[in-house]
Amino acid sequence: MPVMRIIRRSCLVGMLALLIAGVVLPAPVIGAPANRVTATADGLRLDGRPWWPSGLDAYQLATDWSINTGCGAMVDLDSYFAALAPHSLTRFDLFAQLAVNKYTGALDFAPMDAVFAAAARHDQMVIPVLAAGEGACESGRFKDHGWYATGWRTEIGAGGLTFEQWMRTAVRRWKNSPALAGWEMVGEPETSICGDTSCGWQSRICPPDAALVLRSFFDNAGAVLHRVHRSGLIWAGLAGGGQCGTAGPQYEYVGGSRHLGVLDYHDYGSDGVPLPGDQWNGLAERIRQGAVLGKPVAVNEIGQSAGSCASAAQRAADFRTKVTGQRAAGTATALFWAFVPDPRPDQCTYDIGPDDPAFDLVADLTTVGP
Repeated sequence: MPVMRIIRRSCLVGMLALLIAGVVLPAPVIGAPANRVTATADGLRLDGRPWWPSGLDAYQLATDWSINTGCGAMVDLDSYFAALAPHSLTRFDLFAQLAVNKYTGALDFAPMDAVFAAAARHDQMVIPVLAAGEGACESGRFKDHGWYATGWRTEIGAGGLTFEQWMRTAVRRWKNSPALAGWEMVGEPETSICGDTSCGWQSRICPPDAALVLRSFFDNAGAVLHRVHRSGLIWAGLAGGGQCGTAGPQYEYVGGSRHLGVLDYHDYGSDGVPLPGDQWNGLAERIRQGAVLGKPVAVNEIGQSAGSCASAAQRAADFRTKVTGQRAAGTATALFWAFVPDPRPDQCTYDIGPDDPAFDLVADLTTVGP
């Protein structure tokens, strides 16, 4: 994913943006009940019934080139959601950058409103991700140790908003959507210190207090979110593979934040293997740690290349083998990375296009109990 730099603006601009968000662009009144999705030690529930969802990561759903700078190609929302089995789960980017009208600079929620409305029309559920740890499709700046310590409250980003201000704005606006499965505050958070201006992973330093700072972020930012949406479900967004701040037992310590309802694991590089990773940071260990905490573990990114290097059918077969084993071991979801409306069959990519057999697999896997 691309990397850019967070744009700092004055606090005055931030206050003006909030005024716009609260007065000029009021949140829509939605009469649907909130908190349709809940989490227990045994897994997820939808409307009080056991729910084991599969689905896709479709990060670019809020792209609208007539309004925002976008993140990838535009998606026909009704076609996308209609192609999924009912009660499937989609994870997408709900970044402040995508709420800025590229012509006026003002906040414009129309592309995001359209995603929630289309999902609701087709009886689908979504997880909006409010920011990217790597800064992809935002400013491109890696969110480092300092950001999780204080920057989420002080650094001005897109729309003249801090992350805290954007989180409050987004949660207040969409908390009652019937399509909402909960909130992911940051995708793949990692509390490293940048070793140089590029902040490439090779130069990052993991400080001794990395886990403490990340746990403090979830405690404090989670408290802010829950003051706006009291019982809203928060998904951790953790990659789970031993990243800075969540390596080994730190994953359990950070996941113990009382504001986190669902833990995460992202699965790449082990095609067809149900439980990848080692004894310290593998999926089996994450499932064990989740059980200790009484929280389900969601595998919310499963990526395998296809196109010029393998057939989509073979990838779907490998996905099925992998998820069958993961589900038997106790996971709570399986989301496949990533849907794009314009797949590149002549290249070796993670692209999942509109006609990919992964859609049939999602339908087979998704269940809602009695």
